[in-house]
Amino acid sequence: MVPLPNLIAFSVAATVLILIPGPSLLFVIGRALSLGRIGGLLSVAGNSLGVFAQAVAVALGLGALIEASTIVFTIVKFGGAAFLIYLGIQAIRHRAQRAASPTLAPRSRFRAFAEGLLVGVSNPKTVVFFIAILPQFISVPAGNAPAQLLLLGAVFFVISLVSDGIWALVASAARAWFARSPRRIERLSATGGVAMIGLGGFLAISGVKH
Repeated sequence: MVPLPNLIAFSVAATVLILIPGPSLLFVIGRALSLGRIGGLLSVAGNSLGVFAQAVAVALGLGALIEASTIVFTIVKFGGAAFLIYLGIQAIRHRAQRAASPTLAPRSRFRAFAEGLLVGVSNPKTVVFFIAILPQFISVPAGNAPAQLLLLGAVFFVISLVSDGIWALVASAARAWFARSPRRIERLSATGGVAMIGLGGFLAISGVKH
């Protein structure tokens, strides 16, 4: 078990990190603007679960492969960036359809969750963060390091789920006002798409070294 002081210190550090605007936050806002409240929250849930999956991989020692191999890191990096660009293009292409039908169908809801999950899993920078930071807060004398790492990953998951969920609600509330006019919602969906394309491009050119 992680000692309580370590757990509190990690919770504070994770909260500060999550509140700093970054790729995950921009993704969530872009999705909420493009898909609305349900789509935004499902994207948050998928993205946060994908990040937790990375924490599990780190706890099991699999995440070290990405940190050690520049090739693997680069493949994951550009794959994730390309997927974000794809989502942005889709948001722009289907902006009129989303303006006419702002409510997501059940199948579309599952897709929004799955796409968020893929974005979370394919973010190599989070893996590197977990590898570098999580071990700093475990207690070797307490033993069972993998279980401690999993607990810290779960804490990060909960904090990111709540924080990003709030941002998604705020962005979707703005979208609801725009939704009073189909033309407005088309423009807003396109804006969300452009934001995701820009985010994907930024991640692709931000360097491949780690």
